[in-house]
Amino acid sequence: MPAVAPSASAPGPVRVDLAIVGAGPAGLAAAVTAAGLGLRVTLLDAGDRPGGQFYRHPAPGLGAARPEALHHGWAEFATREAALRAHESAGRITYLPLHHVWTVVPGEAAEARRGHAAPTTEWILHAVAGHAPEERAATVTARAVLIATGAYERQLPFPGWTLPGVIGAGGAQAMLKSGLVLPGKRVVVAGSGPLLLAVAGSMAAAGATVPAVVEAASYTAYAGRVPALLRNPGKLVEGAGYGGALARHHVRLLTRHAVTEAHGTARVEAVTVARLDRNWRPLPGTPRRIPCDALAVGHGLVPQLELATGLGCVTRRSPDGTVALELDAEQRTSVPGIWSAGETGGIGGAQLAMIEGELAAHSVAGALPGARLTRRRARLRAFADAMAAAHRPGDGWTGWLRDDAVVCRCEEVPAGRIREAAGDLGARDARTVKLLTRAGMGWCQGRMCGPAVAALAGEEGAPDRRPLSCPVPLRHLAELPPAGH
Repeated sequence: MPAVAPSASAPGPVRVDLAIVGAGPAGLAAAVTAAGLGLRVTLLDAGDRPGGQFYRHPAPGLGAARPEALHHGWAEFATREAALRAHESAGRITYLPLHHVWTVVPGEAAEARRGHAAPTTEWILHAVAGHAPEERAATVTARAVLIATGAYERQLPFPGWTLPGVIGAGGAQAMLKSGLVLPGKRVVVAGSGPLLLAVAGSMAAAGATVPAVVEAASYTAYAGRVPALLRNPGKLVEGAGYGGALARHHVRLLTRHAVTEAHGTARVEAVTVARLDRNWRPLPGTPRRIPCDALAVGHGLVPQLELATGLGCVTRRSPDGTVALELDAEQRTSVPGIWSAGETGGIGGAQLAMIEGELAAHSVAGALPGARLTRRRARLRAFADAMAAAHRPGDGWTGWLRDDAVVCRCEEVPAGRIREAAGDLGARDARTVKLLTRAGMGWCQGRMCGPAVAALAGEEGAPDRRPLSCPVPLRHLAELPPAGH
């Protein structure tokens, strides 16, 4: 299918074989692989440079001489970025940075066949391009779509988590990678998941004092997943490297502990750390204070699924308790013509995301991938599932939430009001709690507080279903053609 390549400043209608949403590890790998297989590709990304949240670039004005020093696996990314530029120059890839796709809908050809057996063969992607106030509408039409939108951090609130100086663990890493700055001089790293070790190592190497890594899970939880660990010796070496870095910088690792409160006035000055039981309930008599001027905290990642769930793609429950897309062996979703790769199919890291992107590209092109690629994906996915199960939050974490602790930061809704809605007013799901308390109605639309609200309501948590995946100017909606036109 021929492509009409737009200018970067004013993209017009584009028709391609494959449109990819997200230029992180999965989307980037898929784009260069698909172009190499002869497909005409458009790669749309909300960022201004490829790499996604994982491969962040220092701002050009900072003059960073060795950006690769802050990243793991930079060479793999650099190779694919160079391939992207080569395919872009040859006209095989149209790369559209600063394009935030807010919806994907069936095209006219698909609408004409609605109700018939023929699968959808055309999709329209609507995006907001550029920055306000010069932002504009952009549209791409494609035969196939690959959703590689990545993930965002999961936060479990606690008293004091709204204090200045308390940031996400991934946010602290992003500050260092893109801004070459630290969140503080004395940084406690807390939460759960393998990201904590990488964050603590980076903070310490950059000059921060890290008094402790506070991990809510226990590494003994990996004992039941020994085969998956042994099939991934590279991952074990990577983990040992992080452990060695912590030892060199005299960083203490506290497993089965959690930050249950942050203290301070103008900003965080100390945190309370308590030992947890197997269900993540704080044990009486164990709390102690650790002085700090910054806290980097996060409990893993949550797949970003708005575009996919808006299309009706089937989801599944991941071992870490989050909702991910149900995908087949070739990265297809349940909706014909829609593929997905990377964290949307379950949190697994950059290396797995790249492999899944390559597999999806082969599937869209109708080309058989090598058996080695398929085996690597299986190995890494098994390892990812082992990590997810080991670090899954226990139900008892809500025990550290006092009634006056803010849960929804946007609307300033405390835990007590949510408990009242669930206990006294009969709310049994996050949506009903939202209607009664406004929790989740703010700027982030429940992305930050959603898991916590669901837990307090006694609900496991449902996949997000949003008609718009980002704020869209009303003029863009008004300019859309009527349905059927």
